Amino acid sequence: MTSLGTTFSARTLTIDAQAETERIVAAMRAQLRAMRRRGFVLGLSGGIDSSVCAALAARAVGPENVFCLFMPENDSDPESLRLGQLVATTFGLGGEVENIGPMLEAMGCYARRDASIREVVPEYGEGWRSKLVIANGVTTAGYNISSLVVEDPAGETRKIRLPARTYLGIVAATNMKQRTRKQLEYFHADRLKYGVLGTPNRLEDDQGFFVKNGDGSADVKPIAHLYKSQVYQLAECLGVPEEVRRRPPTTDTYSLPQTQEEFYFSLPYDKLDLCLYGLDNDVPAKEVAQAASLTEEQVALVWADIAAKRKAAHYLHLPAQRVEAVLPPA
Repeated sequence: MTSLGTTFSARTLTIDAQAETERIVAAMRAQLRAMRRRGFVLGLSGGIDSSVCAALAARAVGPENVFCLFMPENDSDPESLRLGQLVATTFGLGGEVENIGPMLEAMGCYARRDASIREVVPEYGEGWRSKLVIANGVTTAGYNISSLVVEDPAGETRKIRLPARTYLGIVAATNMKQRTRKQLEYFHADRLKYGVLGTPNRLEDDQGFFVKNGDGSADVKPIAHLYKSQVYQLAECLGVPEEVRRRPPTTDTYSLPQTQEEFYFSLPYDKLDLCLYGLDNDVPAKEVAQAASLTEEQVALVWADIAAKRKAAHYLHLPAQRVEAVLPPA
């Protein structure tokens, strides 16, 4: 809880970025030694989280021991590849471009997604684009109402409320993208005897913004304890290109441009960071509301949304379940 005389504000989440960098780098080195691996593999998307992880890896084991994968597919924004390669160049990292579009086509990712979309938009096909969005968490009392936005070849858009079956079908198909990327990361990790870096921040890890056995799978997750606003502090300290730091957080999963906020999170990350911290540290709703420029009622709704997402994320965090333990304690 905030101490007497202390005002809760965005400054509460300010960290000593240099000291935190050194702490994370030391942990990464120790974790790599414990795994008996020689370096790190990571998927570099051009987003802030993977860029910070790439910079941390370069400091931890040297740029020559970091292998970056750039994995565009049919719906990817070309900017993601450009910015990812800019980050790699900035930190002297090598890697490869693996276009996963043909793999996804072969598995029926796009065809399965489109078949689900046609359950509500029968005419959906060549030349159409789409994305999933949710209702704003400060208005829905903890219930995530999902809708589909489609754009026809003429540029006309419409928004359709989705039944659960259709929503789940679309998500199941698009989750193939994250799982295919992870398969390639582990291929290269096995080939090089490297560990795989996961890139979720605290918001994503806490709220289940990842795909099980996809981007949720990794050997080391160096920034999973950091709020997103703290990741940005590290990015500046590490010298992540300003162009990457200015880019709005995006899913880069659907064919229409889509922010993380409209797809999953109820608020911009800076406000949500404060709400999450406030909830976990018993900060009164009044103080959180003032710091995040929200009303107390809105904070209560965001807290309800956080709780609902945590409940849904429980399954994502679970390891495989066994009837009884089969290995002795480590």
